[in-house]
Amino acid sequence: MLDFVRNNRRLMLLILLVLVFPSFVFFGVESYSRFMDSSLDAAKVDGRTITVTEVDNVLRDQSERMRQVLGASYDPRQFEGPQARQAVLDQLILQRVVAAEVEREHLTVSNERLYEAISSIPAIAQLPRKADGGIDDKAYLELLAAQGMTPEQFDARMRFDLATQQLGQAVGATAFMPKSLLDRLIAVRDQQREVQGLVIKPADFAGKVNADEAALKAYYESHQRDFAVPEQAKVEYLVLSGDALAATTSVTPEELKSYYESNIARFRTEEQRRASHILIAAPKDGPAAERQAAKDKATKLLEELRKQPNTFADVAGKQSQDPGSAEKGGDLGFMGRGALVKPFEDAMYALQDGEISNVVETDYGYHIIKLTGIKAAETQPLEAVKTELEAELRKQLAAKKYAETADAFGNVVYEQPDSLKPAADRFKLVIQTADNVTRQPNPALGAGNPLNNEKVLAALFSDDSLKNKRNTEAVQVGPNTLVAARIVEHRPATVRKFDEVKDKVRTAYIAQQAAELARKDGEARLAALKQNANAERFGASTTVSRSKADGVAPKAVEAIMRADATKLPAMVGVDLGADGYAIYRIAKVSQPAAATDAAQRQAEQQQLSQLAGQSELEAYYESLKDRSKVEVLKPAATPEQAPAG
Repeated sequence: MLDFVRNNRRLMLLILLVLVFPSFVFFGVESYSRFMDSSLDAAKVDGRTITVTEVDNVLRDQSERMRQVLGASYDPRQFEGPQARQAVLDQLILQRVVAAEVEREHLTVSNERLYEAISSIPAIAQLPRKADGGIDDKAYLELLAAQGMTPEQFDARMRFDLATQQLGQAVGATAFMPKSLLDRLIAVRDQQREVQGLVIKPADFAGKVNADEAALKAYYESHQRDFAVPEQAKVEYLVLSGDALAATTSVTPEELKSYYESNIARFRTEEQRRASHILIAAPKDGPAAERQAAKDKATKLLEELRKQPNTFADVAGKQSQDPGSAEKGGDLGFMGRGALVKPFEDAMYALQDGEISNVVETDYGYHIIKLTGIKAAETQPLEAVKTELEAELRKQLAAKKYAETADAFGNVVYEQPDSLKPAADRFKLVIQTADNVTRQPNPALGAGNPLNNEKVLAALFSDDSLKNKRNTEAVQVGPNTLVAARIVEHRPATVRKFDEVKDKVRTAYIAQQAAELARKDGEARLAALKQNANAERFGASTTVSRSKADGVAPKAVEAIMRADATKLPAMVGVDLGADGYAIYRIAKVSQPAAATDAAQRQAEQQQLSQLAGQSELEAYYESLKDRSKVEVLKPAATPEQAPAG
């Protein structure tokens, strides 16, 4: 069957194209399982399926967002593997059950609350404003279009998100933290214990271990995995990446000039003007008498300024009722068109440099404007932005070339599976090699090596690749990056012979037995100390708490703080494994001075209340899952990948 698919690949792709045409909608990729085998269903919520494809799409979107945020620090491995997929599946299940509850409870939000929430989004709050203070419609539409959304879709998403938040806030707000419980929790957290330690070290017992041949062989037989050489392979691989294509992509002068001319608006700075003003405030809906009085005052000030224009800044500082500019002598700085209300802007652009306007009426009152500077419109020449544009254009051309090349690359490595050389020759790539490649990522290969990618390793160690030494499919390991690999030499996992590892066996056996002897000795001495607290000599005293270890092992701190200290001195023993066995004598229990800072106390109460609220919310979500009949159909494991192209 696999050979039929391989030999009739074009026909199979055509059949798949006809049968499967996924539809993308606003809230993500809706399940199209009715067109596909139900084995691709990952889970069901109230009978509605969540497909493996939906999990893939969310995982890919999250990965791409993190790549944009982190740049060169981005590590795609954090979005690979069963744990990442399970986290996304859990997230999708939770979204479904919460959405169902929002619908059942008929939760919604008012138009006013929706507008308030949208306006508070930083990217939207920074958009240009119209004269009435509203958001510029064109800029708003362009911003949404860049995200692939219409205003109706965005409103629907925001309404749903706000309704969902209502649900979570309503449940979380029910959590209550009594003062007595708060006091108790803080006391437990801050409690201090003065202790003395006695450590029984395994090294002191190493000489007592009888490491004869029979004991070593028995240890070897029961710990063979510790002495195994893992399965390894020598691998060849090719990397097709947008970055590599960009480095080899050339840009002609004609292409650069054309690109500059098509983007010239980016490099053009429109004329800007600097102005100072004096405002005599008079709201447009205020009494007519007040507005007339404000106008008369502005007219009188203008008459004085006509006589002494150099006093404009002093008069603005004393008389202007615009608090933002009065203290700066009325200075508003440089502004382009569209930044101010139209009557003010029209008057400002009608002035010559240094000229003072007549009284200008706006909805805010009456203004006197002085033009203090003009920056002429300017366009940066091509030479000034050549380097920036060349890199940008090269990247765009490389992305286009990658898109055109990716399918062909996948086809070649798939259709000529016995060697990577045809693909290397056709796409001018270098065949790279690596040895000691295992089924798990190998730090020795380097964090950025594609052979540490779990998808690549899964394909590389598949039956087809192992048995037939065939190329893997082209695997996407990151944005604009494909990798194809093949195993050149395979070395199965083996267990090294006893004689080869005898010294290592001896070391491991002695360490194990010495630690065991130390533990037994420690337990015996602990029992004696509980009868006679002075039977041993302890080390110097130290004070530990849950937030302060003071050199004591974390495992030991936990045991010390959990120990019953109602009767002092109290004894506690801790098995530290390879580090031996420790006994601690608790001599004193104390509480630090209570915090008198009211703000700190309030912050602690708020933090603990939030934790309680989160606990309530998680329990509520679990109850919703039970009510919504959640059924996980298959583990969130990496699905089989289709051949590239």
